[in-house]
Amino acid sequence: MSKKAFVHESSYVDDGAVLGDGTKVWHFAHILPGTRVGENCSIGQNVMIGPDVTVGNNCKIQNNVALYKGVELEDGVFCGPSCVFTNVLNPRAEVERKDEFRPTRVRRGATIGANATIVCGNELGEYCLIAAGAVVTRTVPAFALMAGVPARRIGWVSKAGEILDETLVCPRSGERYERSGETLRLVAG
Repeated sequence: MSKKAFVHESSYVDDGAVLGDGTKVWHFAHILPGTRVGENCSIGQNVMIGPDVTVGNNCKIQNNVALYKGVELEDGVFCGPSCVFTNVLNPRAEVERKDEFRPTRVRRGATIGANATIVCGNELGEYCLIAAGAVVTRTVPAFALMAGVPARRIGWVSKAGEILDETLVCPRSGERYERSGETLRLVAG
């Protein structure tokens, strides 16, 4: 663990876990072995990460989130309060399925709203925005705005998190985007 990381006295960081410089781990959190948390991350109250999870730099994981084995967060990911990740599609209390964990990759800059559920085996595209309470059951394209149960694309968002209108120009940054079918890409800033 970095000497430049802060860990609240009520939290546990197990041997074999690595915290980057500037990372803060707040009340009642538990970071399990084999987990790597990048630099300048904020780990909220009652968060559990691991084992063997990777969290990129500059991520914010709000209160009451559990990141299980198979979850990978790239840089700049925001996990809202009490959002949920699963790791098995058909869990049973009396059936061991640890060899069936399905990976979930969350790409750079993605935002997951409060109480959203991310079903395992899917990828969340870069800078997508998952609305509060949404249930993601399939892979999400980059810059997609997803809402509902199950989550459906209801629009597009910019890197700055602004909802894009038909011009596909970010009202905050002026960046322009281009759509091709069900994909969006940044073309000019």
